[in-house]
Amino acid sequence: MNRDEIKADTELWKRKYIKKSSMFNRYAKKAQVKMNAMIPDKAHSIVTESIKRMVEMTLKGNEWIKTDQVECSDNILEREKQMSEKLRMYRKAAMVEGAGTGAGGFVLGLADFPLLLSIKMKFLSECASIHGYDEKSYEERLFMLYVFQLAFSSDEHRKDVLFIIENWSVQKERLVEMDWRVFQQEYRDFIDLIKLLQLVPGVGAVVGAFANFKLLDQLGEVAKYAYRIRYFNEC
Repeated sequence: MNRDEIKADTELWKRKYIKKSSMFNRYAKKAQVKMNAMIPDKAHSIVTESIKRMVEMTLKGNEWIKTDQVECSDNILEREKQMSEKLRMYRKAAMVEGAGTGAGGFVLGLADFPLLLSIKMKFLSECASIHGYDEKSYEERLFMLYVFQLAFSSDEHRKDVLFIIENWSVQKERLVEMDWRVFQQEYRDFIDLIKLLQLVPGVGAVVGAFANFKLLDQLGEVAKYAYRIRYFNEC
């Protein structure tokens, strides 16, 4: 694809991604809210605490920061090729982890939440490096969290997050820190229904592997377009 085709593809993706949910998805969301009551309080507590710690570590620490630097290509398609290669690696790791914890029943199923968060953030750190950004800087860590939110948020919230990403050069000056409470609520609501099944004995391993595969795919797609948006805004 040439530059104009890439930009057109990006605009098409944005329109599709933020459009209103189908009636089926809206009913599914209502069902999910009811299903929340079936999830043990311990599971909710672990998810909440895991996300809080993930946000804090991303902004204040270097737990997700990779040490091996890569050469940044000027070609956006070459960068995306490198992202795809990294995605395959992290997606495989997520599937193995999801199958292992899912097979272990309730206790190990709960362990999947923080482990999967770690895999996702490590992948985003790789993406930042591929695009030539210093993933050690506070600004880039904050951007990674907004990419994460864009991937795993409700229809209403993702519009706000997309606006921030589209206007990052201005918005980053106004953003001091991430509201982890909003972050965790959006993420928890997004994955609750899927991850609930992972706790069910007998099917947990299959559901865990498949769910983690799909969640990494979702993150990979959103990361691709989020960094593409930023690439064109900064060129």
